[in-house]
This record gives sequence, C-alpha cells and structure tokens, in this order.
Amino acid sequence: MRRVLKKQQEESGEIDLTPMLDVVFIMLIFFIVTATFVKEKGLDVNSPDKNQNQKDADKQSIVVQVTKNNRIKIRGRDIDIRAVRANVERLHAENPEAPVVVQPHPDSETDYMIRIMDAARQAGVYNVSIAGT
Repeated sequence: MRRVLKKQQEESGEIDLTPMLDVVFIMLIFFIVTATFVKEKGLDVNSPDKNQNQKDADKQSIVVQVTKNNRIKIRGRDIDIRAVRANVERLHAENPEAPVVVQPHPDSETDYMIRIMDAARQAGVYNVSIAGT
C-alpha cells in the first residue's frame, strides 16, 4: 500500500508554492521596514499674484532680469553677478518695502537665479519672488 501511495505522489508532480510565497512576503516586509526615506531639499519660492498690475509692480519692486545669455539686468542696466548685492542694497535703501522679483529667461541657467536670490537675502531683502517672462 505504501508503495502505491509513494508512486502516486511521484507521478502527480505538484509543487507546493505556499512556503515560497511566505518567504517572499517576509522579504517584502523586511525591505519595507528597513528602507530609508530621504527628504528632498528644495527652495521656498514666492510667486507674485497674477492680479497685480505689472506696471505698478515694476515701480514698487526691485526687478532683476536674467536674459537668455545669462546676462543680469536691473532697471535696464547690465550688472555683473558680483554687483547684484550692492545694487539690491542701494535700491532697498531707497524703498525698504520693495520686494525683489527675479525674472529668469526660460533658457537661462538656474545657477544665476539662485545666486541672485542669495545676493538679495545677503542684502537684507527676504521677500524674493520669481516671475515668468
């Protein structure tokens, strides 16, 4: 009788997958628990209201433009990146309420925009916004 049962088990050829699924679920739980979650760093960006009149904003704010060729302009004058802080300080002294608005060209490098924002903060202006061109 035992030989018959043993022969039938060998012929059926079924594989029990339950232990393999248990191992997979245990590994999945292990990897989820041991995974480290990284918080991405970012910039705080304040964009101006679209309802605000652009001409009034130009009179009230310090507008720093970055052109396609990464040239920086303040009030129509070309400025070196090293002189941005001094110009922002001067314009901020004239109008202490004025925020700094950075207008980067879509083809300009992001590095220039970040350096302008840093220079504005070093000049004592913490209300820095980014506006599209």
